[in-house]
Amino acid sequence: MHFDKPGRENTDRTLEVAYERGKSLGISEVVVASTKGGTGLKALTLFKGFRVVVVTYHCGFKEPFRSIMPAAVKKDLTEKGATVVSATHALSGVERAIAKKHSGIYPALLIADTLRLFGQGVKVAVEVSIMAADGGALSGEDIISVGGTGRGADAALVLKPANQSDMFDIRIREVICKPRDF
Repeated sequence: MHFDKPGRENTDRTLEVAYERGKSLGISEVVVASTKGGTGLKALTLFKGFRVVVVTYHCGFKEPFRSIMPAAVKKDLTEKGATVVSATHALSGVERAIAKKHSGIYPALLIADTLRLFGQGVKVAVEVSIMAADGGALSGEDIISVGGTGRGADAALVLKPANQSDMFDIRIREVICKPRDF
């Protein structure tokens, strides 16, 4: 399935088709990128019977020592059964700081740009699967992974996750949906 354009207006449909595909495949885990918690809360409501992992930015991403996801939202997600992972971006991390200071391109940034050939949401879906795996929130079985362009969700994948140290063992089994133009 393709959306004409990227963006948050695709969130509900992305989550719906991702849920249906995951259910039909017998998948029991979903990873969802969620900056402030809205997409995570929607996923938690829809993905009944799934283990829901919500991945958000690391503390200090926008402002030193500040979390972007409000503590009350994180608490609400956790109390409703989600696992919330706040982690450094798997496909930039410290390399972004080095690139900003010294210029150049570095392996993780190159991998991120290569994944963006499929759209920002696809890159994010792969990245949050790595972050969730590194956070100890996944079993290692195939998952549904959901990402977006900016806010909301517009891409969903079926993938076999892996930890960052074994990133090339990830297998993108299916692209459930993504924007056509990006």
